[in-house]
Amino acid sequence: MPTIAVSDADFETTVLNASGPVLVDFWAEWCGPCKQIGPALEELSSEMAGTVTIAKVNIDENPGTPSKYGVRGVPTLMLFNDGQVAATKVGAMPKSKIADWLNSAVSAS
Repeated sequence: MPTIAVSDADFETTVLNASGPVLVDFWAEWCGPCKQIGPALEELSSEMAGTVTIAKVNIDENPGTPSKYGVRGVPTLMLFNDGQVAATKVGAMPKSKIADWLNSAVSAS
């Protein structure tokens, strides 16, 4: 399952009201590290389908949601569960580190 693009308008429906955990990647087109982790997130989205949904919010096109959650730098990864932020990581990291963090965060929440 590919990552899904989420906007300010559908964030509540897609992320906060989701039936399972949702990892949100706050990113920007001009952000080099965001582009580095993009392919890893796409792969993880397929590998972890059914466990976690991976969504992407472009901060330039959707400034409201990142502002609401205090996103100051990109990429920022936030794991939401039951409408609440369960875990946050800022900055790029290798796919294996994202997967390890995601697995521990999902099992803890």
